[in-house]
Amino acid sequence: MYGVLYQPSRPWRHLYKTARWQRLREHQLATEPLCRMCLVTEDVTAAEVADHIIPHKGDVELFHEASNLQSLCKHHHDSAKQMIEHGKSVVTYGIDGYPIELG
Repeated sequence: MYGVLYQPSRPWRHLYKTARWQRLREHQLATEPLCRMCLVTEDVTAAEVADHIIPHKGDVELFHEASNLQSLCKHHHDSAKQMIEHGKSVVTYGIDGYPIELG
């Protein structure tokens, strides 16, 4: 029926295709080139995703708010960040072995 990328419940998907978003994304990744969550455990990983810290849910102003962006690697964006957005706790361990709560 619908293609995999078409999600009628998320009408704001088109915002990700705009030149304004592409410029904002490029600026975010240039300014903060490493994954913020990886750095918590002193792991140096290149960021690939400009992530909205507070989910915008179609709010155009919040979508384009630079202070609402963080750089994440795809792994953390697709796993830990999604769990945090669904109200779950995410714990990792620092190089000293002590637990660190993300989010």
